[in-house]
Amino acid sequence: MENRIEVLRKHIDHIILNMTDTFERRCAYLHLYGVSQACAFIALRRGENVELATMAGMLHDFYTYKFMDSDRHAEKGAALAREVLNELAITTNDETDLICSAIHNHSSKSGTFPAFDEVLIDADVLQHCIYNITAPVMEHEAARFRKLIKEFDLKYTV
Repeated sequence: MENRIEVLRKHIDHIILNMTDTFERRCAYLHLYGVSQACAFIALRRGENVELATMAGMLHDFYTYKFMDSDRHAEKGAALAREVLNELAITTNDETDLICSAIHNHSSKSGTFPAFDEVLIDADVLQHCIYNITAPVMEHEAARFRKLIKEFDLKYTV
């Protein structure tokens, strides 16, 4: 069986490569791959499923980039992720449910969610905050970013 992460990346890459706006294409690659890698890192630290977290990171904003629409993208993205995972047949129903729950909740930065969902939420915040370390941290992400700084013993002041 082919590597599930690579099967998913191949599917996503096909859509991104065909984006006509080069700026948005770059943003899609940087953000989806960046969050995916941050998910792996955080999942390793917290003892969560690294493979599924990596896949959730790849899919979390796929709806936004595929349709160039961010309206209710977490909810719509969870539905699209379910379609993609079912089409590719690379996850069990329980794994699909886990990934889709994380995607559905990833925009809620102030709530508390199941541990697996928290991995994606925190990875999204981390990627936003370190993409350009000289840019100000968004107010709605500052508290989570401070917790990540403490958790990973980073030398950074928010």
